[in-house]
Amino acid sequence: MTTTRTGEPDQRHLRGVLASGARPPRPSALSASLTFGWRALLKIKHVPEQLFDVTLFPVLFLLMFTYLFGGAIVGSTEEYLQWVLPGILVMTVVMITLYTGVTLNTDITKGVFDRFRSLPIWRPSPLAGALLGDAVRYTMASLVVIVLGLALGFRPENGVVGVVLSVLLLIVFCYSLSWIWTLLGLVLRTPNSVMTVSMVVMFPGTFLSNIFVDPRTMPGWLQAFVDVNPVTHLVTAIRGLMHGGVTAGQIGWVLAASAVMVALFAPVTMYLYRNRN
Repeated sequence: MTTTRTGEPDQRHLRGVLASGARPPRPSALSASLTFGWRALLKIKHVPEQLFDVTLFPVLFLLMFTYLFGGAIVGSTEEYLQWVLPGILVMTVVMITLYTGVTLNTDITKGVFDRFRSLPIWRPSPLAGALLGDAVRYTMASLVVIVLGLALGFRPENGVVGVVLSVLLLIVFCYSLSWIWTLLGLVLRTPNSVMTVSMVVMFPGTFLSNIFVDPRTMPGWLQAFVDVNPVTHLVTAIRGLMHGGVTAGQIGWVLAASAVMVALFAPVTMYLYRNRN
């Protein structure tokens, strides 16, 4: 290698060796986010076991809870299916959001995100792309629940339009909820700790709601918690979209809760991500 008299490499010769052609343009924020979203989907291709949570779990939840509680609660599994399927749909997809934080923490512990931060790309794109990939997983889980429900006898009174709007509302809510798990994925030290803390929050959030039974049968103190639980409002809005009777206030409550979650947790998450050592 050609060197100067001071022993340092010749800068012009070094540039010629390292960059013989024109430097590629910096990718846009959308392009970078979609690339990381595609990366999240490719991980499923190489580790297909990751599909268990969006295929096997929805089937188990729907079959187990419908035939376990249907006869005892309303005396007919077919009638109970009409009422409980929107709740099972919400519970299934909301539970899947936990893996957002676990996957992020796994990448951090392996040093993958340190490599991403060294790239000349839009800094939030690894997080935004991962959330986009998760949105595809939410859609897959929703389709599994609805198709299986139709096969078992579920008949939404508002037809295809009601079902599609329900899935869209659910994905919006779950995308917003994922920012909480993303924050935990950055703060906590191991994937196991992320899973443990997330489950502690998620179990009361899903089971202490109106997914399985009417809250009016609960004691007053428990009903007060159920009434302010965001999952309860989400289930109510989706039941209304599928079977009729939904109000603008019910949908607006869900959208407002989603906006609040993004407004609170997305800035904090991005701050921690940028300043992580």
